[in-house]
Amino acid sequence: MASHVSVDFKASDYWHPKFWPMWVTLGILRTVALFPYPVQISLGALLGKVLQTLSPSRQRVADINLQLCFPEKSITERNNIKNASFQNLGIALLEMSMCWWWPENRLSSLVEIRGREHIETVLDSGRGVILLTGHFTSLEIGGRLFTLSMPLQAMYRTQKNRLFDSYLYTRRKSYLENAISRKNTRQMIRGIKQLIPTWYAPDQNFPNEKNVFVPFMGVQTATISAGSRIAQSSGGAMLPFYPERKKDGSGYIIWVEPPLEDFPSGDDVQDATAVNASIEKFVRQNPEQYMWIHKRFKTRPPGEPAIYP
Repeated sequence: MASHVSVDFKASDYWHPKFWPMWVTLGILRTVALFPYPVQISLGALLGKVLQTLSPSRQRVADINLQLCFPEKSITERNNIKNASFQNLGIALLEMSMCWWWPENRLSSLVEIRGREHIETVLDSGRGVILLTGHFTSLEIGGRLFTLSMPLQAMYRTQKNRLFDSYLYTRRKSYLENAISRKNTRQMIRGIKQLIPTWYAPDQNFPNEKNVFVPFMGVQTATISAGSRIAQSSGGAMLPFYPERKKDGSGYIIWVEPPLEDFPSGDDVQDATAVNASIEKFVRQNPEQYMWIHKRFKTRPPGEPAIYP
């Protein structure tokens, strides 16, 4: 198995008993890949319900996030979003089997890209493309579907389970142009300059990186300013890019919008505000497809109390 883990970790180490549960999980995913798409969606929704029941702490995080972001909605409305979000999370986990083992002709029948011309216009002008997106539950399948028609590079975060990390990296490498460590921004910029569309999702809490506080869903939110520097260094344009899981269960729409105007502007606050506004637009359109279990608002402005217990 190809891997990016350290050389002191041998292939034989993957058969250690501590990895057996992960091998079982991978075997289940491989089996699920054989099922028809509607069956996978139904099983995924059921899995999401089970995960929700087993994850009271994540439910509390989702409750806090939804209360902050949708104070105008009733508790019932927020609970409906939360429940649907967990179901979509379960679907996303089973969609990995589609990403890894489905042939391209089976995948291509499920996707339509709306706004591809915006990417082509930027590339034809000689500029690179940075695909600005958020942590929606359709992010993994969205990236895989995009690669059916255009190359794509993306950054990855190392997973705690070494077997899963190696397997995930190997599979992503099979369809991505580049799978880049989050620590290797230079490689990412090189790819943008080489006109490889680049997946970029900055909507998580990164306390150890340079942040500015700007609104997101009505909340002052620590937002990394790296997007401005990446766009400046690469000369790339920032295009909103959002995969949507169709509500009727028939497949996916990948939405691509024209580049953010005046980006980078030279003002980190202005740029971060534009980035968050773009992500927020799609969160409000499909709140049930967003990952509400992340502690997005953990880092607070000086003097503000902690949001999460």
